[in-house]
Amino acid sequence: MTSVADPIAGTPPAEAAAPVALVAQAKAVPRSGGASKRELRLDLFRGLALWLIFIDHLPPNILTWITIRNYGFSDATEIFIFISGYTAAFVYGGAMRAQGFVVAAARILKRVWQIYVAHVFLFTIFLAEISYVATSFQNPLYSEEMGILDFLKQPDVTIVQALLLRFRPVNMDVLPLYIVLMFFLPPILWAMLRKPDWTLVLSVLLYIATWWFDLHLTAYPSGVWVFNPFAWQLLFVFGAWCALGGAQRMSRILASPVTLAIAIGYLLLAFYITLTWYVPWMHPWIPGPIEQWMYPIDKPNLDVLRFAHFLALAAVTVRFLPKGWPGLTSPWLRPVIRCGQHSLEIFCLGIFLAFVGYFVLAELGGGAVAHVLVSVAGIVLMAAAAWLFSWYKNVAGNNGGTRATGPDAGLAGGEA
Repeated sequence: MTSVADPIAGTPPAEAAAPVALVAQAKAVPRSGGASKRELRLDLFRGLALWLIFIDHLPPNILTWITIRNYGFSDATEIFIFISGYTAAFVYGGAMRAQGFVVAAARILKRVWQIYVAHVFLFTIFLAEISYVATSFQNPLYSEEMGILDFLKQPDVTIVQALLLRFRPVNMDVLPLYIVLMFFLPPILWAMLRKPDWTLVLSVLLYIATWWFDLHLTAYPSGVWVFNPFAWQLLFVFGAWCALGGAQRMSRILASPVTLAIAIGYLLLAFYITLTWYVPWMHPWIPGPIEQWMYPIDKPNLDVLRFAHFLALAAVTVRFLPKGWPGLTSPWLRPVIRCGQHSLEIFCLGIFLAFVGYFVLAELGGGAVAHVLVSVAGIVLMAAAAWLFSWYKNVAGNNGGTRATGPDAGLAGGEA
């Protein structure tokens, strides 16, 4: 399974060729010798999101304070889902225009199958990892804290529920969400290519209905999905809308000083509110009515405060990080960019390494130095794996590979 987008036949539509994205632009470049120029900002933010997700999955430590969830309402999940929707729409939207709905839908569903297989493989390895550690060290708390006790009690039933995406250990909730979103991408793209604004409006209405009617998917053995697809589809569809011309239509709004001032003001307000979670004496300064309206900030249902926080972050980022920023070619950013270019593999590796780090810290002690070493070691291993994947891809391409590649879509891309 690769994360390289399958090629798009034909030329992408003019409105999608150079959108001013909220996070990044995915711009197709005429091919020369079967190659295409990558949009490195997509890879940068996708790779950064993978690193932040890995750090957030570890026990709290010093490096945890560099992740964005400690400075506002949203976290790396919003970045990941938005970019996934953006790149999926760019890659497969061009294919749908050039080859029609049936061919594009078949390619999307094939990619859904690849991601599903990766999820099942990760689930199997993760279960084996946790079970081996719990048995070898005679510590059942690992099984309990990682959420696999039901599997140990009823493995036959639990395996079936896992295949249906209803049973998932701790930290394995993002891929099932993405599988569902990608599964419904064909009709979303079909509507988006014809009536993009109305498609976005329907997505907003579904989001509102999710809150109004408490729409959700149940999990096994109890509860609901950690990431509710009925709500999180809004961020995915919004990313698709931006990729297919929406961001271009918003370019004047994004370039406005008023927009920048509002975005920065909201980020500062969110930072202050987040600060009250860690500095109790600041808490009384928040007016009671605002506090009652604001809390709880619901992550499973993509609280509107989280969505607005992501929009503010994106507006500021795209303003100060232009497409031609020289730092994108810096060797210092190459490791994180490579991770973004192989997002599916690195995401799976990050889940595996997060439990290894949790186990090491639990057994050897959780001092500040140990936390930093474990966090840095995990990131280094992820970067090394990404380098290995890139090296293999280059070697395979130089040894008779004839596939042309289009703009990378990360989890959205794959073999055609």
